[in-house]
Amino acid sequence: MIKRKLMGGMGAAALLLVAACSQQPSEAPRPAAAGSSAPSTSGPGDALKGPEKVDEVATSPNVKLVVNVPPSGLLNGPEAWGTDLAFQGNYAFVGNYEGFTIYDISQPTKPSVVSQVVCPGGQNDVSISGDLLFVSVDDRRSDETCEADRGDPTSPKAWEGVRIFDVSDKTRPKYITSIATSCGSHTHSLVPGKSADTLYVYVSSPGPEPGTTTCKPPHTDISIIEVPTKDPAKAKVIAQPDIFPQGAGDQQVAGCHDITAYPEKKLAAAACFGDGVLLDIADPAKPKVLQQIRDTENFAVWHSATFNNDATKVVFTDELGGGATATCTAETPNTKGANAIYDLKDGKLTKRTYFKMPRAQTGDENCVAHNGSLLPIPGKDIMVQAWYQGGVSIWDFTDSDNPKEIGYFERGPIGGGEGMLGGSWSAYYYNGYIYSSDITKGLDVLDISDPLTDPAKKARIDEFNVQTQVGY
Repeated sequence: MIKRKLMGGMGAAALLLVAACSQQPSEAPRPAAAGSSAPSTSGPGDALKGPEKVDEVATSPNVKLVVNVPPSGLLNGPEAWGTDLAFQGNYAFVGNYEGFTIYDISQPTKPSVVSQVVCPGGQNDVSISGDLLFVSVDDRRSDETCEADRGDPTSPKAWEGVRIFDVSDKTRPKYITSIATSCGSHTHSLVPGKSADTLYVYVSSPGPEPGTTTCKPPHTDISIIEVPTKDPAKAKVIAQPDIFPQGAGDQQVAGCHDITAYPEKKLAAAACFGDGVLLDIADPAKPKVLQQIRDTENFAVWHSATFNNDATKVVFTDELGGGATATCTAETPNTKGANAIYDLKDGKLTKRTYFKMPRAQTGDENCVAHNGSLLPIPGKDIMVQAWYQGGVSIWDFTDSDNPKEIGYFERGPIGGGEGMLGGSWSAYYYNGYIYSSDITKGLDVLDISDPLTDPAKKARIDEFNVQTQVGY
């Protein structure tokens, strides 16, 4: 999402913990099937429509809502919006503009809140590595602490960047340190070093920011933080490589929104404001640009990237409208606010086609391509993806030229009038289930039962950060 500071303020809050040992999620019976979706690249504007009644739930026959855990406790305010997810063992870590929540998902049908940390700062996207939780802050604060107020962007004392927490005790996370980055941290990606003693954090952020002392034009770089895992308090920025060898063009903003690393393949794909960039990360501290691509006809905001398992394809998403507008209406072209599938061969990307979830949404529903992950199915390229109020779509791009949706879940408009922000921020497959972080509804757990996707249920992973892909 485009910087939250454009969408309203946030009050100050102290670092607080809430152990929630007894919260019971609201069980949701399987809704009536809404009909299967068309197996084509058709997008909104065809015969299919999403649910139009407020909070009405619809699914394809092969998908069911297992359970919803609504927002609770100190992270249940009017702008306590849910954001990204990370996973480790029996735990899910869910970001929120007011902090983050740790869920026990040892029983996926009955997730429970283990703890909540109040520590405001957009977007508070999260990643986990061992005992360390990394949290992105792209929202100028008066200082780096969790008690900080909104900061004056022009003040040299204002802070934004990455916070690090010790989550060895899931019931009592501890704040360790923070690392300031020049333009904040909209999102970040973890890249392992050559030894377990070193971890790198690739920081993405938009910019430049008028009036700031640190984020000046041109903003054509990313920040790389080096973290000594045995002494994370000594983490620091060690490089700011320029990843725009062709320049930023005539775009109004520069910088990057998201970077997906695939360390096993020594590759990363950066989705930047106006550009897609393919990187060689054989030396994680010194990434090299392999290719810079643009799509001036259809892409407005290059938002995120996903490799297929063998790194022969990359899916880039376009967050047209910054996530706050209705771009899945019947009137919006199928190639805008959509996914673009690129084949990858010999270090070069070649565009093949576009995919957009095929159910037209109302003009009151913010909807656009957003965060998703692969389902671990050998020999197939199948992805689950969030579309804000467009819901969750499971789609197959094994054939680069003929992607098709094979399942979906969505709710009707959240209500409240024009400008309401809601829907699925991130939807990821983890150890047999789909977990969706809904901006206003909390945590959804979904199940897909289909011959195409059932093989994924056998796969198990101990730690999962979507922006750091691992082969299966």
